[in-house]
Amino acid sequence: MRIERRLRQPWWLVPVVPVVSIAFALALGGLVLLLTGHQPLHSFRRLFDAAFLANGALSDTVVSATPLAFTGLAAAVAFRMNLFNIGGEGQLYAGAITGATVGLLLGGTPSPVVIACMVVAGAAGGALLAAVPGILRAFFSTNEIITSLMLNYVVGLVLEYLIFDSHSYLRDTSGFQASVFPQGKTLPDSATWPSVTTHGLALPLGFFLAIGVAVFVWGLYGRTRFGFEVQVIGDSARAGRYAGMRTRRKILAVMCLSGAIAGIGGASQDGDFRHQLDPRGLRQSNYGYTGIVVAALARYNPFAVVLIAFLLGGLTNAGYTLQGADFPAGLVGVIQGLILFCALGGELFVRYRVRFAW
Repeated sequence: MRIERRLRQPWWLVPVVPVVSIAFALALGGLVLLLTGHQPLHSFRRLFDAAFLANGALSDTVVSATPLAFTGLAAAVAFRMNLFNIGGEGQLYAGAITGATVGLLLGGTPSPVVIACMVVAGAAGGALLAAVPGILRAFFSTNEIITSLMLNYVVGLVLEYLIFDSHSYLRDTSGFQASVFPQGKTLPDSATWPSVTTHGLALPLGFFLAIGVAVFVWGLYGRTRFGFEVQVIGDSARAGRYAGMRTRRKILAVMCLSGAIAGIGGASQDGDFRHQLDPRGLRQSNYGYTGIVVAALARYNPFAVVLIAFLLGGLTNAGYTLQGADFPAGLVGVIQGLILFCALGGELFVRYRVRFAW
């Protein structure tokens, strides 16, 4: 067997391979269900109903999909330049911290002003955290995978310290219950983000922001000089330097943009859903790591990221709904993992030609 890199990718491979990969992953998932004593077709029907058809299922799916869209877009923005930002998890935490702080500080201000400031603060928090691995990569050639990943744990510990191990401004310290069961202060009504309800489907403001960010990223990378230079540097940093492009500045800018998008996702968690800084809920959700899966499945296309986030959000929501003695939640994680591995394996057939020589 010999593997050769394709000089030109056939146009039909781009749409066909992802579809075949996901179908193969579902077939493997069906095999796993069968081996664990579950009827595959019945289980898949239950998953689909719980994700999209049951009463209120679509609204819950949008809730699960919104943070995945932000972290998926954050990962896709960096990956397009061959920068592996694994720190979306920590950058989302940072955005949640700064967003909640601003929401509490501006409690008496009109709601549109508070919401706008929370978005800006969330973006700033995520961008500042992402700037650390960005600077280390740009000026000291430090591997951004390691630095961004380690910062996830650092910010996660800071997040828990603010609520569980200190009497910070973000912690609710009023009353006996608050002292026994630590939790974040409830955000004022002016910091609650609005939602649009149509035909029983509730669409939070954060979901619309994610779609707006996807449009912005598409325009930035596909219609501007900045996007062209990012593409060139991502394909060959040496060619970019030879053409006079400022690679260090672009690395730092892309990392900060990636972190800012994840940070807005953290602010959305405060304003749209949790209405307080919730360390345990944020850390248990693993939105940043799942966002990497979303970006990989979408092949870093911003619009596809939103679609894949919606589909995986539905799968996650179905897992929460159906989990029980007869359907462990871990099975949903297994199916998600199979989809990721098969999708990434399908990239082999897009980028390379496999020849069998006898």
